[in-house]
Amino acid sequence: MQGNGFKIGAVVFFLALSLWYLFPSVQGLSLNNQLTDMDQEERSDYERENYARIESIKERSLNLGLDLQGGMHTTMEVGLHELLVQLAGERRDDAFDQVLAAADLRSQEDGVSLIDAFVEEFESRDSEASLSRYFRSEEITRRSSNADVTDFLSTQATDAIARAMEVIRNRVDRFGVTEPSIQTQGSRRIVVELPGIDDPERVRRLLKGTARLEFRLMADPGELNSSLQRIISHFEVDVAPPEVVENVDEDTTNVEPSDTTFDVSQLLADSEIDDVGNPLLDVLIPAGQGSVVFGEVSVQDTSTFNALMSESEVMAMLPRDIELLYDANPSSTSGEYYPVLAVNVNAELTGDVITDSRADFDQTTNQPLVDMEMNSEGARIWSRLTGANVGKNIAIVLDQVVYSYPTVINQISGGRSQITGLASQEEADDIVTVLKSGALPAPVEIVEERTVGPSLGVVARQSGFTSLMVGLTIVALFMIIYYRAGGMVADLALIINIIFILGILSAFNATLTLPGIAGIVLTIGMAVDANVLIFERVREEQSSGKTLKASIDGGYGKALSAIIDANITTFFVGLILYSFGVGPIQGFAVTLMAGILASLFSAIVFTRIIFDFVVIGRRGAVSFG
Repeated sequence: MQGNGFKIGAVVFFLALSLWYLFPSVQGLSLNNQLTDMDQEERSDYERENYARIESIKERSLNLGLDLQGGMHTTMEVGLHELLVQLAGERRDDAFDQVLAAADLRSQEDGVSLIDAFVEEFESRDSEASLSRYFRSEEITRRSSNADVTDFLSTQATDAIARAMEVIRNRVDRFGVTEPSIQTQGSRRIVVELPGIDDPERVRRLLKGTARLEFRLMADPGELNSSLQRIISHFEVDVAPPEVVENVDEDTTNVEPSDTTFDVSQLLADSEIDDVGNPLLDVLIPAGQGSVVFGEVSVQDTSTFNALMSESEVMAMLPRDIELLYDANPSSTSGEYYPVLAVNVNAELTGDVITDSRADFDQTTNQPLVDMEMNSEGARIWSRLTGANVGKNIAIVLDQVVYSYPTVINQISGGRSQITGLASQEEADDIVTVLKSGALPAPVEIVEERTVGPSLGVVARQSGFTSLMVGLTIVALFMIIYYRAGGMVADLALIINIIFILGILSAFNATLTLPGIAGIVLTIGMAVDANVLIFERVREEQSSGKTLKASIDGGYGKALSAIIDANITTFFVGLILYSFGVGPIQGFAVTLMAGILASLFSAIVFTRIIFDFVVIGRRGAVSFG
C-alpha cells in the first residue's frame, strides 16, 4: 500500500465532496415525500413556517430539466411587421401600409425575410421612389440610397432580436425559474424552456408584455355618455322608425348641451331598444351617467364587441382622440365582465421616466399596489399634469390594458405614482418585473407552446431511473460472472462513479434531463469498457507466467494509453455537442463529459487501490476469471 496515500486521500476527498453536494438533494427528496403526505392546509402552514429552509434546499438541490419535473416550452417570434411600423412612425401612409401588407403575404408564402420582401415590393411599384421618405435616423437622411436603408433595417431587426433575448432573460431571471433555457432559432424566433412552471398563463403574460407604460387622460363623462347614446341608437337604424334615424343624425352632427347629461339607463328604461334586439346591447352592459366607463363586456363576448366597435361610423361617434381599452381586472360585480374604459389615444407621459418600481401594499386597504418613482423630467410633467386635472381621472396603461384610473385629488409633486386596483400580489410582482426588465423593442407572439405536466415529469423520472437500474444490474451481473472477484471490484467502482457524476452535476449547478440520464447509462458502459481493457491485459500477463502483482502492474500500465485515448476523444465529442447543441443535446453532453471524468478516475485510481490493498496489503489473491 506504500505510495497509495495520495490516491486514497483523493478518493476520500472527492467522495466526501460529492456526497456533500448531493446531501441537499436527499433532503429535498425527503421533504417532497413529507409534503405529499400532508393535506392542503397542513402543507400551506408548513411551507409558510419553513419558507427559508425550503427555499435553501431547493436552491442547492440537483436541478431537474423540463422533461423530468414538468414545465413549459415556448417558441416566440419577434414581430418585424410592428418593428417596421415603429421605425416609420408618423411618416407612414396608405402606400406604406399596402407595401407592408403585400410583403407580409410574400414572406409567409415564400419563406423569405420580411425586410427583403418589403424592399423588393416597394421598388417593384416605383423604382425611382426612395425608402428614406419613411425611415430616418442619425445614419439615414433624405439622400440615403435604398441599399443604405435596407442595411439600416436589417441591423435594426438583428438588434431587436438581441434586445428581445436580453429582456426576456431578465424577466425570466426575476421570475425565479431554476435553470431556464433561452435560445435563438433562425433569424426571428426565440425558444424558451422553463422547468417547474405551474402557471402557464402568468408566464405568457410575462413573456409577451412589451412593457409600454403610459399615463393618459380620459374622456369627459358627459361627452362619453352622449356618444354612448348615439352608438346604441346607431345599431337600431335598420329596425327603428324613420324619426329615430333623424334624431340620430341630429345628435351626430349637432349635440345639444343637454345631451352631455343624458342618462343611458333612462334611454333603456323609456324606449323599446332593448325589446327589438340591439346587437351592441347583446354584448355590452352600458355604464351609467357621469362615468369614464363605457360599459362592461363578458369574456366570451369581447371579440364580438371589438368587431362592432371597429366600424368606421361607430369609431367616428366616439369623442375626439378617444379609444376604448379594457380594464386589466374584472368588475367587482361579476368575475366574468370586464369594464371598457374611454382613454385618450395620446400619452401625456410614458414609462421612460420611471427610475424605480416596487410591489407594496396599501396601508389602509391592505390591497397590493406598485409604487413608482420618476426622474426629474417625469416629476415635472407629472406635477403639471395632475395640477391641471384635479377631479379628473388619469389612466395608467400598460401594454394597451388599463391597470388603474385614479381620480386626481390634488397636485402631485416629487414624481411619485402608484398602480392600484391589482388582483393579487403576483400581478404586482409581474408588473414590477416587466418594468424593471425593460421594454421589448417589438411585440413578440407565441407561435408554439408545449406544456409538460408534473405527472409526465414523474413518469419520465421513473422511466429514466428504471433504465439506469436495469442497465447497471445487467452490466454488474455480466462483470461478476465473467471476471468474478475482479468484476465485483469493477461494480463497486461503477457505484462510486455514479455518485461522482451526480456530485459533479450538483457542484456546477447543472441540470439533469432525460437525455442526461441516457448519458449516465452510456457512461456506465464506457466505465466498464475501461475495466475490461485492464482485466484482459492482466489475463494476458498472467498467461505469460507472471505473478499476480506483476500482472496487475502490467495490465494497468499497458491498458492506460488505450483507455485515455478512447475517453479523451469521446470527451471532445461531448464538448462539441455542448458548444453547438441546444436543449436535450446539451443535457446529454454535460452528463457524458462528467461521466468520462468520473469513470477515468474510478477505473484507473479507485480499482487500483482496491487491488493493491487485497493483493499486497492482505497478501490475498484476486481472480480475473
